Amino acid sequence: MSQEQDLAASQLLCDLTSFISRFVTLSEAQADVCALWVFHTHALEAADFTPYLDINSAVLRSGKTRLLEVLRLVVRNPWFTARVTASALVRKIDHDQPTLLLDESDTAFQTRSDYGETLRGILNTGFERDGICSMSVPKGNDWQPRDFKTFSPKAIAGIGQLPATIRDRSIAIRLKRARREENRERFRKAKVKPEADQLRMRVEGWTKLNVERLRQTHPDLPEGLNDRQQDVCEPLLAIADLVVGDWSAKARAALLELCAGFALPDDSTGLRLLADIRGIFSSEQTDRLSTFRLLECLQQFEESPWGEYDHGRPLSAFQLSSLLGPFEVRPRDIRFDQSVKKGYQRSDFEDTWDRYLGSSSAEHRSKGQQGQQASIHAGLEDFRKGQQEGSVADEKSEKSSANTRVVADVAPSPPTWSELTSPAEGRSNGVRRCWVHPGNQTEWWLRQGVDWVCQLCHPNPTGESICPGVRR
Repeated sequence: MSQEQDLAASQLLCDLTSFISRFVTLSEAQADVCALWVFHTHALEAADFTPYLDINSAVLRSGKTRLLEVLRLVVRNPWFTARVTASALVRKIDHDQPTLLLDESDTAFQTRSDYGETLRGILNTGFERDGICSMSVPKGNDWQPRDFKTFSPKAIAGIGQLPATIRDRSIAIRLKRARREENRERFRKAKVKPEADQLRMRVEGWTKLNVERLRQTHPDLPEGLNDRQQDVCEPLLAIADLVVGDWSAKARAALLELCAGFALPDDSTGLRLLADIRGIFSSEQTDRLSTFRLLECLQQFEESPWGEYDHGRPLSAFQLSSLLGPFEVRPRDIRFDQSVKKGYQRSDFEDTWDRYLGSSSAEHRSKGQQGQQASIHAGLEDFRKGQQEGSVADEKSEKSSANTRVVADVAPSPPTWSELTSPAEGRSNGVRRCWVHPGNQTEWWLRQGVDWVCQLCHPNPTGESICPGVRR
């Protein structure tokens, strides 16, 4: 193989990385691994193992399905599905050896159904070339066992963790919800398919010429990977070592970064914790909190589970760190007066709050925050059900207000901050604390002259904020 062709392969990997990143918010390491994995699907016959892509996120709407849709255009023999019968799943993989792009995998493992157990068996064995799944098939008036081949590339998308045995065969692609400034090109399959077809044909051409070279390539495996991880990552490293450029080093760095992971909290649990912590930082009016103080404040939320999180025992420092780990927020040594304690800084949370809860500032809302707010509310649906009982009546009142366009002749006196944050059933003197935007100090309006309402959750039908500020 000429130097020019290997150089072209290096450029092709870069082109694939750029193509995928146009539509999905990915880190550099994640995009590099996805590009190598696309090459691997076309060069499967040269590999004895195949790594799975474990595409997960802490919450909904983080780009998991979109990544599968983009990969579908460039991988070999794609099979995009969310749910099939157990028999169809086994026979399809055995007969066609497709690149399985499985969406919503978390629903399959929540119950011990026939489909879930079959999928688990296929994933446990299908990473190795001689992997099989045995099932009984009819023969005349009787049944007989038959071995079905399960070896094929697989990308598995879902919220939360895969079973441990499957995670051990996977490379984790943990996605985050995009920030407002992280604009991605809108994915239009018909528009981008011609470009994707060209990329796919270029990958096919290179891999066909290099199958034998890949078979004979035995790359040095990073010591930071365990034996199983070395097995499943070896095909990607073999590809990276053949192309010209810095891909050999980039691939090793990316795989080492992605193979060390965290347990993911339940969607609603993680969002609820982030919302409560944001409220605590706002009410404490500080840029840092010790772990002890943060736990103490969390346990005072009567409507939240933190006081009895661990089978009746309060949330511990270790559990707090574990829940925040997937959001890449970790405790650190922080100086408080004359001592140094473990704790958390507000600055460590701001990116995560912005991604998953949205900003409560008027500046951000003026740039389209109201549109973003609809998706935030959807992600916090379960959270708000437990914390805002009785909101149905409020919604009806709001609709009535919108129809009659009731506006006070004179702007009423705004509430004090202590009134807005009063913990007594979320209300004090007719004022409701906003559990979704606990840090909202300036954007409130008086609905029908009796009830202060968060402008971020329920915009004033007149289009203006009656409450320009909050007295302290």
